[in-house]
Amino acid sequence: MTTKPKTIVDTVRTLARYRMWADQLTFDAVRALPPGEATRERPTLFKTMIGTLNHNHLIDLIWQAHLEGRDHGFKARNVVLHPELSDLWAAQQLVNQWYIDWSDRQSQDTLDEVVNFAFIGDEKGAMSRGDILLHVVNHATYHRGWVAEMFFQVPARNPTTDLPVFLKGMT
Repeated sequence: MTTKPKTIVDTVRTLARYRMWADQLTFDAVRALPPGEATRERPTLFKTMIGTLNHNHLIDLIWQAHLEGRDHGFKARNVVLHPELSDLWAAQQLVNQWYIDWSDRQSQDTLDEVVNFAFIGDEKGAMSRGDILLHVVNHATYHRGWVAEMFFQVPARNPTTDLPVFLKGMT
C-alpha cells in the first residue's frame, strides 16, 4: 500500500489534532484514578500529575503568546494555574482547540516565518512557526510520559497515546 506524502502543513494539522486526542486519553485516565492520586506528591519536578499537566498547559500558553506576538506574562514554568482537574481539562481543551484552529489557517509560507521571542529568564530565541508547533506537541508528549510513569506508582495502567495508535484510528 502506498500513501501520498504529507506536506508540512498536513503534518502540523495532524499533530495539533493528535495533541487533543492524546490529552483526552490522559485526562480521562487521570480522572479515573482513585481519589487523591492525581494530587499525591511524587518524586518528580512538578510534584504531582496535576502539577505536570499544569506545566504542559502553561507552556502551551507561552508558545501561543509567542505565535500571537504578545507577552505571556509568566515568570516561572511551574505555576499551577488550575489545581482542579476538571478546570485544567476545560482550559487545556481551549488551548488545544486554539492550536487546531491556528494550524488550519497556516500555509507553508506562514509555517516558515520566524518568530522572535524571549524565554522565561529573558534569553532571546527564534524559531519558525512550524517548529514552534512541533515543539508544543513534542513537549506535551514528553511530559505526558512523566504522568504515565506516575501511573505505575499508583499502580494503574496508563493510556496508550502513541502517534501510530492515533494515526491508525484516522484511517
